[in-house]
Amino acid sequence: MNVIRVRTSILGLALLAGFSAPSTGAAADTTLSPTVEEQRLDKAVPQAILEHSGFDAVAPEFTRALEGAHSYAQARRVVVDEGTALWRRAVARAQGRGPAGGDLSRDDDRPLYWARLGMTREVRGWEPEFGITESQRTALLSALETTSRGQSSIRYPQGKGAEGVKGKKGAKGIKRILVTGFDPFTLDQDIRISNPSGATALALDGTVIQTADGPARIETAMFPVRWADFADGTVERALRPYLPKVDLFTTVSQGRVGRFDVERTNGAWRGGYPDNDNVSKTETVPVADPASQPQWTSTTLPYKAIVAADTGRFPAYDHTDVTEIPAGGTVPVVRPDGPTAGSTARAGGGGNYLSNEIAYRATLLRDRLGLHDALPGGHIHTPVLQFGAGNTDPATGTITDPEFVRNRVDIIAQVKAMVTVAVNASLVD
Repeated sequence: MNVIRVRTSILGLALLAGFSAPSTGAAADTTLSPTVEEQRLDKAVPQAILEHSGFDAVAPEFTRALEGAHSYAQARRVVVDEGTALWRRAVARAQGRGPAGGDLSRDDDRPLYWARLGMTREVRGWEPEFGITESQRTALLSALETTSRGQSSIRYPQGKGAEGVKGKKGAKGIKRILVTGFDPFTLDQDIRISNPSGATALALDGTVIQTADGPARIETAMFPVRWADFADGTVERALRPYLPKVDLFTTVSQGRVGRFDVERTNGAWRGGYPDNDNVSKTETVPVADPASQPQWTSTTLPYKAIVAADTGRFPAYDHTDVTEIPAGGTVPVVRPDGPTAGSTARAGGGGNYLSNEIAYRATLLRDRLGLHDALPGGHIHTPVLQFGAGNTDPATGTITDPEFVRNRVDIIAQVKAMVTVAVNASLVD
C-alpha cells in the first residue's frame, strides 16, 4: 500500500464476548447515511464481482435475518453469526472448499470486500420497530467489522501439544504464525482493484506449513483502509491478545510494481493520502500514551534470509529508505540507510500511508509488550497486482483476466514461501 513515498469499541468487544447492551426501547432516529465506500457498491463493477462469485445473495440474506430480529440482543446474534459466516465462506472459497458460486477465480478477495459493505450499509440504515440507540448501532457495526474480517476467529491449538513440554510457545509442538491483509484501495482510480494481501489472508487462514522444526499454523485477519479505524485502535485490539502467544507475525500490504519489499523501518507519520472513505489525515500517528511514542520502529523479521531465498518469480528486497526531518532541521530528506539519531519521521520504508501505519502499530505493540528481542515481526509489501495487457483501462476493461489471476496466485504463493523462510531462519537465530 505504498501509495506515497509517498473499530471495534469496548462495547463491541463486550458484545462479541456474549454481553448485550440494555435495550432502551423506542429511540430517536439513529440511522446513518451510507459511507463513501458503501456508495460505490451499486456501481456496475462491484455488482458484477458479487454476481460472478455468488456473493450477491449475502447482503439480501443478511437483511432478511436482521429484519427477523425482535430485540437488540437478537440483532446482535444475527450480526455476529452472519459476520462470522461471511469470513468463513470467503476463506473456504479461497481454499477450494465447497462450491465456487460463480466463474470468478477462487483466489479473489473482492467478493468479501463488497459483500461486507452490503451488510454494513444495511446496519447503518436499519430501523427496527423496537428502536436502537446510536451506541447500539455503533456496536453492531463494530461487531460486524470484527467478525467479517476474521479478527474474532483467530484460533491456535491449545494445551501441551501446542505449548511444548516446558510451556514455551511453539516449542516441540505446532508453531504459531499471524499474518494480516488489507482491503482493496484506490477504488476511485480503478474500482476493479483487488488487494493481494487480502487474497493472501484468505488463502492462508487456518493452514499449516511445514518448517524445519515441524508444523506451523497460520492464522490471519483483514483490516480496513480507513484512517479513523486505525486511530480508534483496531490494530492493537485485534493483535494484542495474540502477539505474546505467536512465534512470528507479519503485516502484509500491496506496495510497488514488480517487487516485494521487506520494510526495515516504520515511521510515526501519516502523509495524508485519501483512504477508502476519501478522508485525508496528515499528522503524527495517534497512539495510546503518545508521550512514550518513538518516531521509528524496526522489523525483527529475518530480512536477510527472506530476501536471499528463492521464494518465487518476483524479486524481494531489504528496503531501508526512510524520509525524515533531521534533528534540528526543518526540511524532510530521504535517507537510503534508515533514520538518523533524533530525527522526526515523515515516511517509513513503506511510505506514510496505512501500510506503514499498521507496520508501525504492530511493531510498537510488540515492543511495548516487551517482545522486541523475542518475537520476529514486521511488514512485507507485495508487488502491485496488475491486469493483463489490453485490460488496463478501468473504463473499458473486464473485472478479471488470466494474467491478473496468475499474478495474484503467484503473489500468494510467494508470501507463503517467504513466511516459511522466516520461520526457519528464526529457528536458527
